[in-house]
Amino acid sequence: SKNVGQAEFLQAVREFVESVWPVLEKYPKYKQFKILERIVEPERALTFRVNWLDDQGNVQVNRGYRVEFNSAVGPYKGGLRFHPSVTLSILKFLGFEQIFKNSLTTLPMGG
Repeated sequence: SKNVGQAEFLQAVREFVESVWPVLEKYPKYKQFKILERIVEPERALTFRVNWLDDQGNVQVNRGYRVEFNSAVGPYKGGLRFHPSVTLSILKFLGFEQIFKNSLTTLPMGG
């Protein structure tokens, strides 16, 4: 699997697929054009290093992520999360959910 160890993201995708599966079965053109595969795979995911000085003047090094899912309806929309527990799986989950929040509220932005 492409997303081994990404439990949060896989759970979100699984719940989404279960809810839309009847529609995919009813309209084969969605399968033909691989709509599902295109929705669940980010357009890009970046991993980068963040260096910073703590209050004691010590250098700290953390990992940062940016996940960009879908720009079909506009520029990507996202936020920042600064916490040691943040993982790529969590950010993929949040970005995936953002696609639908933006669409349902008619916000012309991607996730």
